[in-house]
Amino acid sequence: MNLELPVINLISLKEASIHLSSEIQPHGILLVLEEPELKILQVSTNTLKIFGITPESMLQKKLEDLLDPFQIERIQTGLCGVDIDFINSTKVWVRKKGDTYIVFDAVFHRNQEKFLILELEPAITQEKIPFLSFYHLVQSSINQLQKTSNLREFGQVIVQEIRKITEFDRVMLYKFDDDGHGSVVAEDKLEILEPYLGLHYPESDIPKPAKKLFVANSIRIIPDSSSEPVTIFPINNPISDRPIDLTNSILRSAAPCHIEYLHNMSVGATLTISLIKDQKLWGLIACHHQSPKYISYELRKACEFLGRVIFAEISAREETQDYDHRINLTHIQLVLIEYMSQEENFIDGLVKNPQHFLDLASAQGAAVCYRGKCTVVGETPKEEDLNFLVQWLKNNVEEEIFYTDSLPQIYPDAENFKNVASGLLAISIAKRNYVLWFRPEVIQTVNWGGDPNQAFEVSESEGNVSLCPRKSFELWKETVRLTSLPWKDVEVKAVLELRKAIINIVLRQADELAQLAQDLERSNADLKKFAYVASHDLQEPLNQVVNYVQLLEMRYGKQLDKDAQEFISYAVEGVTLMQTLIDDVLAYSKVDMQAIAFQMIEVKTPLDRALGNLRQRIDESGATITHDPLPTVMADSTQLMQLFQNLIGNAIKFHSHQPPQIHVGAKRIEDAWLFSVRDNGIGIDPQFSDRIFVIFQRLHTRDEYIGTGIGLAICKKIVECHRGRIWVESEQSEGVTFYFTIPVGGHELERRNRRKTQNYLFG
Repeated sequence: MNLELPVINLISLKEASIHLSSEIQPHGILLVLEEPELKILQVSTNTLKIFGITPESMLQKKLEDLLDPFQIERIQTGLCGVDIDFINSTKVWVRKKGDTYIVFDAVFHRNQEKFLILELEPAITQEKIPFLSFYHLVQSSINQLQKTSNLREFGQVIVQEIRKITEFDRVMLYKFDDDGHGSVVAEDKLEILEPYLGLHYPESDIPKPAKKLFVANSIRIIPDSSSEPVTIFPINNPISDRPIDLTNSILRSAAPCHIEYLHNMSVGATLTISLIKDQKLWGLIACHHQSPKYISYELRKACEFLGRVIFAEISAREETQDYDHRINLTHIQLVLIEYMSQEENFIDGLVKNPQHFLDLASAQGAAVCYRGKCTVVGETPKEEDLNFLVQWLKNNVEEEIFYTDSLPQIYPDAENFKNVASGLLAISIAKRNYVLWFRPEVIQTVNWGGDPNQAFEVSESEGNVSLCPRKSFELWKETVRLTSLPWKDVEVKAVLELRKAIINIVLRQADELAQLAQDLERSNADLKKFAYVASHDLQEPLNQVVNYVQLLEMRYGKQLDKDAQEFISYAVEGVTLMQTLIDDVLAYSKVDMQAIAFQMIEVKTPLDRALGNLRQRIDESGATITHDPLPTVMADSTQLMQLFQNLIGNAIKFHSHQPPQIHVGAKRIEDAWLFSVRDNGIGIDPQFSDRIFVIFQRLHTRDEYIGTGIGLAICKKIVECHRGRIWVESEQSEGVTFYFTIPVGGHELERRNRRKTQNYLFG
């Protein structure tokens, strides 16, 4: 025996296709017609009761068999017009028996499948409401509008005037929130009824399919919630072979779940008017009556018009309220753009006036997370939390803007910093780069009409699964935590405009930087050529000086006194030093020119070559040199040999009274290798730690230690050519440790990135 319960797909139950129906409400008759002959394809099965004609006998007949030629001609003329609504509603007379006629309000519409649908409702009066009567009907309401000053009073005018016209027991103005839930913002009712004003109702009370129908069909009536629905015959349309699309139908039967919902609220009849703003369902005017109640088509349309007139004024007032805020945000936005344009770095412009940066989104904190660094203002999460949040955004958000007033509900780690960032508004500048605004948690109490956590039940009977609405609508209080004040549309639009400005500024700076890089590269090339040529050109006259001075000494040495001999010696030493300096400058200028074709090398190979070149000095000083296991890196072998030779040579040169002890270390740090050369020599005063890498800078006289002061400058240039960095740590008389890094990706990847300056900037 299989005791496993079937998996129930709640989404499919909540979003069932209720617009495809085979039933209508019994107070009217529905006919599906095929144009142009107006042949009857389907008909509701209550024709026998109302017309005295069986539904079977009506099929394949034409509408002219039911109405007289005069009426048919008038209808066909209207159907040929641009807008079919011009003939709605039309009074028609249908013969029942003998000279007995029934008057109907006829309403036509075409569905998505282009079938013509005719709906007939018994006319309460045989005359349409004249214009003057209609004018007086709405005039008092319009006069009331002119006396009100705020949106709450406007809503109250709507419900009071609609209830006065329709005489329903309760009329409510129901507004939807951004999350799909709704709340009653205005109400007029019988005193004996329980108030619903201020109560919230869960999204499941009016699910997505129902909202779509309210948008498509702006007025809806259920005159008797206890009536038995009438089927359409045949159930499937003979042409499409499926139930007919009744999206715009007046008579379409309500879903069983909705009927049960009305019964649970003790509602016998409803009239609902949709309020549409920007093609979205803003809210509803919901009229409830405890007993069955029918409202004529004309009066319903009058209510719809009145609702739209008043709602148009509500929309205008809402926009007026937002206008000042929008103007202020536009001013702030322009100021920020001006600041960014004036600064070399757009981030400096954004944070130049922190309050402007925050006010753009009415936030308490903000951050610019750009190229791995976060610049913050106001109250924000800690740097580590920001880095994790940016990583989460990168992995989970693809849109250019993301905002939520309940971040901890979708990003659980945010609960750790809820007091500063329960609300998040983020714009992406590029991948991994974001501008973020934060709002703190605001604890509030929400009054619900019943427990929203038990908004519906799942019922299973005879293999059929269906949703059942809740039975209780008693006040249920909820304390809402981990939520901030919601972000307004004007604030979202303002930061989107700022995003465009940031991207434009960054692109412009990228172009300028690319041009600067080209100019710098050209200048460097010229300087290298100059240094190379100058070095060679200087060698020749220096060689001549040395040769002639030495010749002078050889020919006239016996004739020269001791002072002259000493002068000649000084001249030879000076020229020799000059030649050494020229050779070192030539070596320094060649570093970049050699750094062209990097390849994978074992670091031990250039180290061994350097030690071989230093063998004599190692033996003379008694130096001991050790090293860690060394990795394989993407580099230039000759330059690394030169780097190790200079650093180890310096360690030998500046040794203390003890024999040199030198160790070469290596360890992996993130995306680079960190190398070190440690000795036990005389050390360096920390105040000179930057100076020693400057070309020709010396800390000792040539009498103390020979050299030109260019060796460490060459080391620095070699490391920078490999896109690494070099520094020293030391205390005087306690030895020195030189550190330098070599990126794992090597020079070639950086060279490609340098050619793509824009991508590098955004990266």
